[in-house]
Amino acid sequence: MFENKNNTRHGMALTALLMLSGFAGTAWADAYEDAAKKWIESEFNPSTLSPEQQMEELRWFIKAAEPFRGMEINVASETITTHEYESKTLARAFSEITGIRLRHDLMQEGDVVEKLQTQMQSGKNIYDGYINDSDLIGTHFRYGKAVAISDMIEGEAKDYTLPTLDLKDFIGISFTTGPDGKIYQLPVQQFANLYWFRADWFERDDLKKQFKERYGYELGVPVNWSAYEDIAEFFSKHVKEIDGQRVYGHMDYGKKDPSLGWRFTDAWFSMAGAGDKGLPNGLPVDEWGIRVEDCHPVGSSVARGGATNGPAAVFATQKYVDWMREYAPREAQGMTFSESGPVPAQGNIAQQIFWYTAFTADMTKPGLPVVNEDGTPKWRMAPSPKGPYWEEGMKLGYQDAGSWTFLDSTPEKRRLAAWLYAQFTVAKTVSLKKTLVGLTPIRESDINSDAMTEAAPKLGGLVEFYRSPARVQWTPTGTNVPDYPRLAQLWWQYIAEAASGDKTPQEALDGLAEAQDTMMARLERAKVQPKCGPKMNEPRDPQYWLSQPGSPKPKLENEKPQGETVSYDELIKSWEQER
Repeated sequence: MFENKNNTRHGMALTALLMLSGFAGTAWADAYEDAAKKWIESEFNPSTLSPEQQMEELRWFIKAAEPFRGMEINVASETITTHEYESKTLARAFSEITGIRLRHDLMQEGDVVEKLQTQMQSGKNIYDGYINDSDLIGTHFRYGKAVAISDMIEGEAKDYTLPTLDLKDFIGISFTTGPDGKIYQLPVQQFANLYWFRADWFERDDLKKQFKERYGYELGVPVNWSAYEDIAEFFSKHVKEIDGQRVYGHMDYGKKDPSLGWRFTDAWFSMAGAGDKGLPNGLPVDEWGIRVEDCHPVGSSVARGGATNGPAAVFATQKYVDWMREYAPREAQGMTFSESGPVPAQGNIAQQIFWYTAFTADMTKPGLPVVNEDGTPKWRMAPSPKGPYWEEGMKLGYQDAGSWTFLDSTPEKRRLAAWLYAQFTVAKTVSLKKTLVGLTPIRESDINSDAMTEAAPKLGGLVEFYRSPARVQWTPTGTNVPDYPRLAQLWWQYIAEAASGDKTPQEALDGLAEAQDTMMARLERAKVQPKCGPKMNEPRDPQYWLSQPGSPKPKLENEKPQGETVSYDELIKSWEQER
């Protein structure tokens, strides 16, 4: 906290100096322009804008900030590399360039949600702006506590909206758009969960030969879960050692902890194919298994038309349990998300089906066992393999989209000043440099820049993925989820029962589906959501719903079809051709 406050000292000092010196009019502008020039020259490069265009953009901020100069504004976000850059660098730059004293606090994601919930419920202003996952889009859309960004732009923020904001350039704007067509949040960082593998091992002739002899097809990027399972077995049970080190074909985590819920709500069931077709999220049944009708959630259990405890979800959960026990290091079962994340970088994991690209920066540090001497990675990332229930037109995985969120309980003047800072953190003047620091791209123009092309060889496929047409199949939690904070709390508790072996996957998911239905029924009775609140279906024979088209889907006779792989080079070529 002390460090974050320290970030604003230079901006505060500049404002105080100007006030004590009696500067006014153009003298003020000149001082802030000097600060802008300094930041362009020293920090904000590369950029998709020319230095002259950057200066023009920052002059707009200087002018727009005049009514708010001298105010102290407080915002909050979770602690990841991108937000650390914003807190330590961009907050300081904004303060110096505008004279608005900006404090950007960093905390755990759960603490951000708790502060946000408290402010929504109490009406008391805690922070002037939040970077809050777009997973809460269904919550913000229904409760009416968040001020829609599109309403702000057309209303009170009309004169304080950056002319070069260019909303069409944001690759995740569909994730933050409600069923009513309004934009409720502004994406500020994005990262996907993808397949990760040791490309150097996959290219070894001896291993390729052994795999082909044993499984009858080529060792390569798995297209389906059958191939992933075969590769996991191959490395864990047959290869066992490489260069004298014990190796494993899979990595995961299973400790009873809130992060265990993310493992599933961050779209494990979508990878298996449990939901319906439709992007960004399946309709009427999404990847959580929640069914909506006319925007109203009606149930998550199969008995109410949902799929949280359906055959596809049970299959996916069984594979999660089996793979972790059979093919991952034994200690994985006692790890949390944050504890398991660094393990692949230690050099003994062959592949991981569920790996966040937010780890890219940490996975490319010089000297790691998974990095070559020239700085290029020994690993690559690729699209996640598809489960047997997956169909063309469905989402395939999860993408986190941390997004600026503003509440109606924040006084308008404070909200507008925070809106200026929010735009500063995504402005084209700074966005490309921020992308290269945190590797969480938000703009199409940044992704397609020469700087990203130059960086690509050291990023293991990140640039190729974000330039590919495949990326649209990776999306955050959608609008079917009526109250993300309350419902997400249920997942880790019930999934833990399956992970520990205390209950079968079917028993654990039956409990989860019932708990979700109970929570949504409570929201319905309380009438706390002014629009599109739950209207629960009456339970009926599950077979009725399983016999209907789409999700929930009946159990397949063969849940392990023939394994299928593709060479990484061919995959990249196909992406380039599709573009």
